Amino acid sequence: MQLQEQLQHALCTFPFEHLGAQFTDKNTQVNAWIPNAVSVSVIDVSSNKKLADLKNTDGQALFSGKVAKLKEGQCYRLKIVNAETEYEIYDPYQFQQQAYHAVHYVDHAPENVYQQLGAHLIELDVGGDKKISATRFAVYAPNASAVSIIGDFNYWDGSCHPMQKTSLGYWALVLPEVGAGSKYKFQIKDSHGNSLPHKADPVGFSAEQYPSHTSIVYDHGQYQWQDEQWQNRAGYDKYTQPMSIYEVHLGSWKRPEEDSPNPYLTYRELAEELVSYVKDMGYTHIEVLPVSEFPFDGSWGYQPVGLFSPTSRFGTPDDFKYFVDVCHQNKIGVIIDWVPAHFPEDGHGLARFDGTHIYEYEDPRKGWHPDWNSCIYDFGKDTVRQFLVANALFWLDKFHVDGLRVDAVASMLYLDYSRNDGEWIPNVDGGNENYEAISLLQWMNKEVYQKFPNAMTIAEESTSFPKVSRPVFDGGLGFGFKWNMGWMHDSLHYIAKDPSYRRYHHGEITFSMVYAFDESFVLPISHDEVVHGKGSLLRKMPGDEWQQAANLRCYAGFMYAHPGKKLNFMGNEIAQANEWNHDSSINWHLLQYDKHKGIQALYRDLNLLYTSEPALYERDHFSDGFEWIDHGNAEQSIVSLMRKSENSNEKIYVICNFTPIPRDDFRLGVADEGVYTLLLNSDDGKYWGSDYEVKSELISESHEWNHKTYSIRVNLPPLATLFIKYQG
Repeated sequence: MQLQEQLQHALCTFPFEHLGAQFTDKNTQVNAWIPNAVSVSVIDVSSNKKLADLKNTDGQALFSGKVAKLKEGQCYRLKIVNAETEYEIYDPYQFQQQAYHAVHYVDHAPENVYQQLGAHLIELDVGGDKKISATRFAVYAPNASAVSIIGDFNYWDGSCHPMQKTSLGYWALVLPEVGAGSKYKFQIKDSHGNSLPHKADPVGFSAEQYPSHTSIVYDHGQYQWQDEQWQNRAGYDKYTQPMSIYEVHLGSWKRPEEDSPNPYLTYRELAEELVSYVKDMGYTHIEVLPVSEFPFDGSWGYQPVGLFSPTSRFGTPDDFKYFVDVCHQNKIGVIIDWVPAHFPEDGHGLARFDGTHIYEYEDPRKGWHPDWNSCIYDFGKDTVRQFLVANALFWLDKFHVDGLRVDAVASMLYLDYSRNDGEWIPNVDGGNENYEAISLLQWMNKEVYQKFPNAMTIAEESTSFPKVSRPVFDGGLGFGFKWNMGWMHDSLHYIAKDPSYRRYHHGEITFSMVYAFDESFVLPISHDEVVHGKGSLLRKMPGDEWQQAANLRCYAGFMYAHPGKKLNFMGNEIAQANEWNHDSSINWHLLQYDKHKGIQALYRDLNLLYTSEPALYERDHFSDGFEWIDHGNAEQSIVSLMRKSENSNEKIYVICNFTPIPRDDFRLGVADEGVYTLLLNSDDGKYWGSDYEVKSELISESHEWNHKTYSIRVNLPPLATLFIKYQG
C-alpha cells in the first residue's frame, strides 16, 4: 500500500519513518500530512524565518520538500493555509525521541505504567531558552496494525496523528501545545486493518460520562496536599488501632435539593457534609464503593472501565483529592473498593482492545465471568499484571488513599468459581486454584506494603482459602485484613431467628470464635446484605416494632464486642426500614422519629466507646485479648465474654441477652475483686430502649462463678447488650 493510502486510511504503522524531518547524508526533507491544507511552509523557530515551502505531492494531504538549512535537532513549525484560515503548529513528528522516552522502561517497575503510559503533560525544548507545553501519549496495543490519536484538537480525524509502534508493542506520539483538558481517544485498526470502536485510554486520568466516555488530559501536579500530619504518623500500627468503617455509596448517601442542577453531591460537597457526619458519628474510616470510572450506574462501580480515573459523576480528580485531604485533616482514613477481578465488555473499554484479548483470557472458560457477564483479566500476562499492580499503587500514590478493599477475591482464586463441570480449565496440577491470580495478589500486596507501609489491603474473600491475611513469606496472600464473611453469615442467620428458637441455633453466634484469630478479620455488614431483596438490617430482625429495634441494638452491641475491626454500610446506623436503593438517598427523614434517632445515638456511642477503650481494639487479632466467660448458655440465649487490653489489668465484660426476657440478678463470673462500672446499655431509654433498671456500679462478691474466683450480679434487660468495665 502506498504511503498516501496508509495515511489517508489511518493505516500507517511507523509514521516517524516517513513524516517529519528526514535527515540523510545528501539532504534534509520534511514530509507532512495535513488534511484540507492548501499550502504548507517550514518556519525556523529560533529566527522565525521561512526555510522552505512544501509541495503537495499526492493532490490530497501529503506535503514534502527539501529544507537545506534545517539541521538535526533544530526545531521548526509548519505554517498552514487552508480554505478558511492560516495557522502555525509544531510538527509532532520532529519529537521522535521524546515520544520514545515514554515506553523505554515501562516493564522495569509497575508504577512506570501510570508514570509513562496514558497522556502526560511535558515540556519541550524548542531552541534557545524557549520551552513549550505538550502532551505525550502512549498506549499498549501490540497486535494492532495502526493506532491514531483522535481528539478535539484534530476534529476527531484519525488520519491526522498516526502513532509510532515500538518493538515492545507500545504506540507513542507527542502532540505539542495540546494541554490539560483536551479530550481524546485512540482510533485502533486490528491486525487486518479493520476499524475497532474508538477506545478510551486504559491509563487515562480523567473521563467524560455517557455517551462519549472520552478521556481527558489531566495534570496531576497541580493539587496542593494539606495532609502532611496524617501522612507522617509515626509508629502507626493498624492492627492495634481502632477501625470502625462507614461504607458509603457516594451517589446515594445523600442527594442534593430538588432544585439542584446536579443529580449527585460533588466530591467537594461530600467533603463537607459526609466528613462532618462521619466525624460526629465517631467512625475512623470511610470506605467508598468503587470510584474508578464506570459506565453503568446500576453496577455501583463494580464494572469499572477507567481504572486510573476517579468517576467524573462527582467532580474532577482534584476534587476527589480534596475529599481525601479533608478526611485526613479530620483524622479519618479513606478506603476504596478496588476491582481487579473483571471488567465489562463496553466497546470503549479494555475488551478486545486491539482486536485481540490482550487484557482478558482468550478462552471463555477462564476469560468470561458467568455471574457478572464480564471479562476476566489474564492474570498470567506480564503486561496485565503490571497494569493491575500499577493501578493499586496509583491510588495510594496520587490520591493518598489509606487502603484498598479488594473485591471478589474468591472469584480470582478459583478456576471453577461459579462454573459447572466441563466449564473450567484445571491448573497444571489438575486443581482448581488459579496460580496466576494467587501470585498476582501476592505481588500486589508486597508492592503496596513495601512502598506504602501505612496503607492496608483488605480481601473480600468468602471461602476458607488459607492465610489470606498472612505475609507472603509465610505462604500467605499478603493481605492486611480479610472480611469475616463466616461471622456475618452465621450471626445474621442467628439474629433473624425468633428469640424462642435461638436456643437451637446457639452455635451460630459463638462458632466464629473457633477461627477468629486464623486471619486478621474485619466484621462486615456491607451493602451486599441490604439489597436485592435481602431487606434492610432492621427488617432482618424478628418481632414487633420495638423488638425489631431492640434486636438491632443488641446485635450492634455484640458486633462491637466481638474481636475484629468493624464495617457498617450507610443506613444501618439510622435503622433504615427500606433496603438500599442506589437511585435515591438514605431515608434521612426517619431521624424525626425517636426510634431511629435513638439507634443512631447508639451507633455513635458504640463508636466512641470502641475508640476510647483499648480493651475493645488493641488485641483484636490476638487470642490473649479475648476470653469467653460463658458461651454455652443456649437455654437462655445469653453469651458473655471479656475483652482485654495490652495492659491486662484493663478488662471489659460484655453480656448479650438475645431474648426479650429480662434476667434479674444475673450472676457473671469476673477475674478481679473490686468495682465494676456500666459503660453502655443498648436498652437505655436514649436509644429507644425499655430503660430497664440496671445499676451503674457493681461490686464484686467472693462467689465463684463461671470458673472465676469472683462474680457480680446484674439485671439483664430484654434483647440487650451490656458493656461493663473493671475499674480496680
